[in-house]
Amino acid sequence: MAQQVQLTATVAESQLGQRLDQALAELFPDYSRSRIKEWILDDRVQINGNVINKPKEKVLGGEAITIDALIDEEVRWEAQDIALDIVYEDQDILVINKPRDLVVHPGAGNPDGTVLNALLHHYPAIGDVPRAGIVHRLDKDTTGLMVVAKTVPAQTRLVESLQAREITREYEAVAIGRMTAGGTVNEPMSRHPTKRTHMSVHPMGKPAVTHYRIMEHFRNHTRLRLRLETGRTHQIRVHMAHINHPLVGDQLYGGRPRLPKGASEELVTALRSFDRQALHATMLRLYHPISGIEMEWHAPIPQDMVDLIEVLKADAEAFKDQYDW
Repeated sequence: MAQQVQLTATVAESQLGQRLDQALAELFPDYSRSRIKEWILDDRVQINGNVINKPKEKVLGGEAITIDALIDEEVRWEAQDIALDIVYEDQDILVINKPRDLVVHPGAGNPDGTVLNALLHHYPAIGDVPRAGIVHRLDKDTTGLMVVAKTVPAQTRLVESLQAREITREYEAVAIGRMTAGGTVNEPMSRHPTKRTHMSVHPMGKPAVTHYRIMEHFRNHTRLRLRLETGRTHQIRVHMAHINHPLVGDQLYGGRPRLPKGASEELVTALRSFDRQALHATMLRLYHPISGIEMEWHAPIPQDMVDLIEVLKADAEAFKDQYDW
């Protein structure tokens, strides 16, 4: 038995010239390319209100997409009683502060126990919204703020705002190496050519822009504040590794911990035991998708990052007379 669900999105300007099936695969990553092609051939896809049944049709950017999707009922996800740290909630949206070790969306290796399953338990009606209202994601071990839509109109508007870069997302991170100044990394990204779970900087990839500024120097590490213009998978992690300042604890892109000369046993332990990327989504600002009111939320960095920073501060203080800072 199958269920009909209406999916909506707006083609991004950066997708100019893409085939329709390729563009839809990027806009609706929860569905396979073959499933999307089926929907196109079955006259289930409309562009600006007109049915288009040619997968090779080129898109221009800015088109309104509507899919009358037919989805097998067995793929519907289960509601699970998983605690959510809800920072804000009204009838249209909710904002959560995601902890570490929590995947946002079910997928390979994580069929349940995710933010999506928790949302279905907290607000069952969100099951009628595509992807249970999720419009952007955080990596499993990245902590911090996420906005979720509770209704289809709210989701549609939030997706449009993301694509128009009207949603501001700022992060705090601890990077390896002593950085001298802030800056911008403007490097396109794509899936790694051989490591399929990795992303990489690639000249033929999608545009990706990360701004960063220095909050605090340590002896061989730097505390950063970062702002995303785009939201590619692993963007901050890949961009910081690309400029040779990977994040502390990033096992995919950072390699082994780099220990400063003469590091205390406490610092060695802190760096070696920090087992996730030191990255936290600390600020989220957007215009409410229904009321249009500008709203902003902040989430303080979690205790593991607080403890790491304190140890780095103590190390820098102990060696301050040996460096001309």
